[in-house]
Amino acid sequence: MRGPHNIWRLIRTAGTFEKTGAMDVVLEQASAPRELRIAARVLGWPFKWLGYSGDPALPPVTRALTALGPSYIKLGQILSTRPDFVGSDLAMQLRVLQDKLPPFPTAQARAMVEVDLEMPVDVLFSEFSEPVAAASIAQVHQARLATDGRKVAVKVLRPGIARAFRRDIDAFYLAARLIEWLSPQARRLRPMDVIAHFDETVQQELDLRTEAAAAGEFAANTARDEGFSVPAVEWSLSGRAVMTLDWAEGIAMGDVDALDAAGHDRAALADRVMRMFLRHALRDGYFHADMHQGNLKVAPNGDIVALDFGIMGRLDEYTRRVYAEILMGFIRKDYRRVAEVHFEAGYVPPDRDIDLFAQALRSVGEPIFGMDSSRISMGRLLSYLFEVTERFGMETRTELILLQRTMVVVEGVARTLNPHMNIWQAARPEVESYIRGNLGPQAFARDLARTVRVMARFGPHLPRAVEAALVRHRPDRAPLDGADRKPRVQGGIWFAAGAFTVALVWGLVALA
Repeated sequence: MRGPHNIWRLIRTAGTFEKTGAMDVVLEQASAPRELRIAARVLGWPFKWLGYSGDPALPPVTRALTALGPSYIKLGQILSTRPDFVGSDLAMQLRVLQDKLPPFPTAQARAMVEVDLEMPVDVLFSEFSEPVAAASIAQVHQARLATDGRKVAVKVLRPGIARAFRRDIDAFYLAARLIEWLSPQARRLRPMDVIAHFDETVQQELDLRTEAAAAGEFAANTARDEGFSVPAVEWSLSGRAVMTLDWAEGIAMGDVDALDAAGHDRAALADRVMRMFLRHALRDGYFHADMHQGNLKVAPNGDIVALDFGIMGRLDEYTRRVYAEILMGFIRKDYRRVAEVHFEAGYVPPDRDIDLFAQALRSVGEPIFGMDSSRISMGRLLSYLFEVTERFGMETRTELILLQRTMVVVEGVARTLNPHMNIWQAARPEVESYIRGNLGPQAFARDLARTVRVMARFGPHLPRAVEAALVRHRPDRAPLDGADRKPRVQGGIWFAAGAFTVALVWGLVALA
């Protein structure tokens, strides 16, 4: 869908930002260079009359994005995870951007269900309600299964939403290219990568089979977590445009008065929200990356129920270990160790001064740990940490920024439940538990066993590899110049010896 319409879409976007007053806010908060300011004004000011007015009751940026439609709302949510790109204050404003739109008719939803599941709605469900929630990409209906009467939630994509997003994403790519072309210094922030990440996220959300798979994986990982649950997926009633899950009864976590009336212990809930988030991030490397109050319920039995699995985060095992060591270093105020971890992980270039870096880390940690315990913020610490590491040459790491953004959201949820909560006191047991299991002798033995298993998979190839190496390096096949013969023969011997060692290890593993 490349074409002139993308330029028209950018002009209308700039006009909307000018008309709503959002342009000034964005340019200032993002510290946009002169070239980008000029280009934005050229695109926006003359075409202000073409812009949408939006809701005057909303703040300027929220007003502009909401007026421009679902794609822009989603882009704003993604940019809230990139304070390095839009600035900390603007990122904070974008975090509260509400992904809510008027529902589309139930008749359309029923038609989409019938097309996707290839059966009449009345055959599948004995009840199918009006929409109970509506967002930019999909809406949710309450229903009852025709087979056993169980209550379920049926999520249905908006009609035509894929085409609408594709059109706007093409315009976003054009904007990213213009930013990189006009401002070479902005290339460090990789605008094209930001839009590519947005594109990937949206494409996953536009296929509800992907979200169903995320819900299933998350449920399997957390099945033994006491006090936490994930609704089960009804796979036979889920497809590309429809996803069906068990209905989750409970009180929205943001409704503090209702939680009190039901007798729930809010302080215990606050601790559990923080612990569960860290446990999933560190233990599983797979965490719910949109854990705001609207996606969390408290069941009648006190369990925390997670909903909406469109945005999930992953951390590889090595990154988890690095992250845990960084957190533990700050908890113990061992700034030298935190600095060493950054250098060992390659996050900071090796030519930088480790002592100066450790000193800069102290400037991050000490002011925060000097606060009253109820004001200590792990999210703020990580935000300051990224600012310091950027000064020392650390490149942007999207997975860590997503983790930091989610942590800020989780902290906000926890403090709503318990304003006097000590975040670090709640976090410490999970971090220490992970470190004991993954950074000590047990972890070393486990890593060694995995290495041996990987080597063992090549066992069947070893006899032929050894024979080929010996034939290739036979003395009678060496060059006539004897000066080159000895190294080649020695190389063949060493290769054969190495192959024999691997074969031996493979044999021992097989016998074990």
